[in-house]
Amino acid sequence: MPTKFKRAQVEFGFFGQAEALRRIASSRPAVQRQQASASDRPFILRIFKSLAETGFGSYSVIRSRKIAGMVDQEISANRGAGRVKISDVASALCLTKGTVSRALNGYPDISKSTRLRVRNAARRMGYVPLSHAQAIRTGRARSLGLVWRVDSHDGHRAFLSDFLDGVSRAVSAEDWSLTVSTADSDPAERTTIRRLLQERKVDGFILPRTLADDPRVEWLRNEEAPFILYGRVASERNCSWFDFRGEDAMRKAVARLAELGHERIGFVNGDLRFNYAMLRRDGYFRGLADAGIDPDPDLVLDGAMTLAAGETATRKLLELESPPTGIVFAQDMAALGAYRAADDSGLSIGRELSVIGYDGVPEGAWASPKLSTFAVDSRWAGQRLAALLIDQIRGGAPEDLRESGDARFLSRGSDRPPATSGSGLADFINLENHNGEHHEH
Repeated sequence: MPTKFKRAQVEFGFFGQAEALRRIASSRPAVQRQQASASDRPFILRIFKSLAETGFGSYSVIRSRKIAGMVDQEISANRGAGRVKISDVASALCLTKGTVSRALNGYPDISKSTRLRVRNAARRMGYVPLSHAQAIRTGRARSLGLVWRVDSHDGHRAFLSDFLDGVSRAVSAEDWSLTVSTADSDPAERTTIRRLLQERKVDGFILPRTLADDPRVEWLRNEEAPFILYGRVASERNCSWFDFRGEDAMRKAVARLAELGHERIGFVNGDLRFNYAMLRRDGYFRGLADAGIDPDPDLVLDGAMTLAAGETATRKLLELESPPTGIVFAQDMAALGAYRAADDSGLSIGRELSVIGYDGVPEGAWASPKLSTFAVDSRWAGQRLAALLIDQIRGGAPEDLRESGDARFLSRGSDRPPATSGSGLADFINLENHNGEHHEH
């Protein structure tokens, strides 16, 4: 190694980058210093490359000095000279190809600042990796998979656009992509997942609408394929997930109605095959216990996931000898069905009957009065699911990649103090029905 290069390395390591550059530059007369840029380029870049790879100093110090201009010139020289290769990025930044490759692929052994610097330089230079070559070299497609069930009750819900927008933003930030397929049955969904894996089109899957005992989870575990759940399952072994704490929302909904004076509080749940339904049911019962209200099994109904099912469930509750004056719904669409049932019984939502939902669907704001609900941020959920799954694909332990969030309560008019007791409500309904029959005659 030339003596000058050795001395520079020692000075960088002992004095730091800024002082070392000053010492090297000041060792020449002023005229020579002004004319030395071209001849110094290989020398200083070699120093920087060596130090960057051995861990001395930070790029931020050098970035404000002459070497930053040299790096920018390297970037400019490579731009427009045909397809930019990873070796061009490495040369411009004085890093090895391996370091640049690992930085672009987000490996945790490369510092966050280096990953950001490499990505910015690659973007400025117009570097675009060849997907097929990258897949062969890394074994990754740099793509996440999502198989959406179009036969589900929420298959075309408005929240889907926000959810996909969140996922897309997160994968784009990592220069990854999202592969979306649809399926209309359980077998079709499993077949699609298997095909995407076998064809190596995706590196992992986001699994929405988790069942308590979800066959997709066990199959992907056996295949050792990365996946993340939007929701939770009964067995969380080797699982990553993101979920909103719906059980806490149900508990708060009961507390809200109890504080308003309701003593007969019903609960209309979703399909108990889904894990969220069991969690939200538990939250409802915990809310009753907190309020000192004895549970009444007649006030709890399951399986309402649509407007029509919510209407039917509400009718059943209103036919009780002592109907509820307030009802908590596990889903907004079912809660909106309560408006129809209440109207047919001569009741006004927010006066004789209070209703609280969960989800925050846009339709709730169109109801009169607007539906009070616990709203979830679907865009944020999509972002976190994608980010956590990419971390898992890069080697993170699934058990360490679990997050949850809170739904935000929106009090919008459908929850008010009760106008009467449960028995009084039954008398009111009977009177309304009698008057209705009288007018028909």
